[in-house]
Amino acid sequence: MQPGDAVILVLGGVGAGLTGSMAGLASLSSYPALLAVGIPPIAANVTNTVALLANTVGTAAGTQRELAGQGRRLLGLSAVAALGGLAGAGLLLKTPSSTFEWIVPLLIALGAALLLLRDPLRRWAGHHTMSRPVLGGAIFLIGIYGGYFGAAAGVLMLAVLAVAANEPLPVTNAVKSVVLGASNLSAAIIYALVAPVNWPAAGIQAIGCLVGSWIGPSLVRRIPERPLRAAIAVAALGLAVYLWWRAAH
Repeated sequence: MQPGDAVILVLGGVGAGLTGSMAGLASLSSYPALLAVGIPPIAANVTNTVALLANTVGTAAGTQRELAGQGRRLLGLSAVAALGGLAGAGLLLKTPSSTFEWIVPLLIALGAALLLLRDPLRRWAGHHTMSRPVLGGAIFLIGIYGGYFGAAAGVLMLAVLAVAANEPLPVTNAVKSVVLGASNLSAAIIYALVAPVNWPAAGIQAIGCLVGSWIGPSLVRRIPERPLRAAIAVAALGLAVYLWWRAAH
């Protein structure tokens, strides 16, 4: 691997850590970075899943005060998300590479739309309640999506958790990151055993993810997030168009 490739991967990881902890769209930065250094789409996706485990570690380290007293809740939700991640990994391994290249732009565009609609989703959440079975089913489905690709899985998870609990945003955001990390972990174990993970790229990108996700929670507490979310969503739509053009040619 060339030094320039390593720089791209680290920067992509830092961006993933920041956007993941602040906006729930980590793959917007990390997945294109892996493509940019020449890794094929399926291999880039499974490598991305492995690298993003560092996001969970960094976010957990940066949100200890928000996660205080959340142990039982995290354990239950994480177990359900992990089962979903296993199902998502199995689904990905059965998806032909050519099909995956067409699906990814749609998933990224969906992520951008959800990011822009997050405030209406939160307002809707404030007027609804969610039973435990419904919450479990929603977490499982999001876990499947997270294990399969995961762009905007954080946005979906945040919206669901906001429906289920009345608590400050930083707490919900911290819980979201850990629960989604369980989905990534279970999928990453499958990928490590049977999928073409690029381990050098995953290790280098994980360093950037760790840094970005450790810094991100402190920024969530301090900066206005609406302009940031809008900028990320616009960038995601641009990326979706580029990847669609790439798949078509």
